[in-house]
Amino acid sequence: MAEHVVGFGRDGRPVEPDGRLDAPAFHRNHQPIWAVLQPFLAGKSGDVVEAGSGTGQHVVDFARRSPEIIWWPSDLDEQHLKSIGAWRAHAGLSNIRPPLRIDLSDPAWCREMRDGSGPGELLAVFCANVIHIAPWRVAEGLFAGAARYLRDDGRLFLYGPFKRYGKHTAISNAVFDSSLRARDPEWGVRDIADLETLAASTGLALIEVAGMPANNQILVFSRQV
Repeated sequence: MAEHVVGFGRDGRPVEPDGRLDAPAFHRNHQPIWAVLQPFLAGKSGDVVEAGSGTGQHVVDFARRSPEIIWWPSDLDEQHLKSIGAWRAHAGLSNIRPPLRIDLSDPAWCREMRDGSGPGELLAVFCANVIHIAPWRVAEGLFAGAARYLRDDGRLFLYGPFKRYGKHTAISNAVFDSSLRARDPEWGVRDIADLETLAASTGLALIEVAGMPANNQILVFSRQV
C-alpha cells in the first residue's frame, strides 16, 4: 500500500510540544532509502538539499550518518518548517542548516539559492513524497532547480510511487492515485516516462531505478553525458 500522507501533522498523529511531527512512513523507509543514497555519498563532501522535508526526520537521520556532508532541509508549509527546525534543534547536529523556505514551483527555488547565503553547488538533491501531491508545475520546478544547482557529478534522488509505461506497479498504488486525483485533479502518481522526458528537457537523465518497500521506488538522475 502506498505509504504517503497528505500534509504531515494534519492526520491526528501526535505533535511534540516543541512542534516536532512524527511520520510513521519514516520509520518504515529511512533505512532502505539510505541504502540507495549511501553508496553515492560515501567518501564525498558538499551540500545536499532535501526538497520538501516534511517532518524533518529524514534529514536528521541522513545527517547523523554522513557528518562530512552539509544537509539543507526545506519545505513550503509553515507547520513543516517548524517541525524541521524542532527536529534540528533536538538532534543538535552541526551539519544540518536551518530549513529553507523553498517553493518548488519556482525554478529558482528561493532567494538563498541565488544570493550566496544558501548552499553552493549541490552534491545531491533528495525529494520524497512530493510530486504526486502537487501540481505538475512542482515537478517542473524541481527538475529545473536541480539542473541549475547540481554540480557536474551531482545526483537527483526522487522517492515515491510511480507508474511504468502508463500502468501502476500495484493495485494499491492505483487506488492511492484515484484518491489523490479525487482530492485535486492536478495531483496524481507520475509516470516514469513523463519524468524522463521532463528530465531530458533540463539536461538530466535517468540512470537508476531502485525498488523500495510499499510499492515505492527511487529514481536517480544525473547530468546527461
